Amino acid sequence: QVQLVESGGGLVQAGGSLRLSCAASGSIFAINTMGWYREAPGKQRELVATITIGGSTNYADSVKGRFTLSRDNTKNTVFLQMNSLKPEDTAVYYCTCQSRGAYYWGQGTQVTVSS
Repeated sequence: QVQLVESGGGLVQAGGSLRLSCAASGSIFAINTMGWYREAPGKQRELVATITIGGSTNYADSVKGRFTLSRDNTKNTVFLQMNSLKPEDTAVYYCTCQSRGAYYWGQGTQVTVSS
């Protein structure tokens, strides 16, 4: 079992920045990919960005050039730096990881971008 704890959400004006963190604990030795998804009201959960244990990243087109995902394997933590935020980035952001074929999710953190 893996537990994920997110932090860093909040309210920000359009054009501002936020940094989300997600720390993994438990059976962390088999974690491979970590990342973030988001779910806006009335919409399906969608990919934001993922990063492999080797540092390869994948971003949704809607966040490329604005969001940066990084990983500290020594602390089993990922960081999502979000710049130039837009109102359409408003959503609950969920941290996720893959370990031995299973997917784990955090409880979610709210990000609200005001216009």
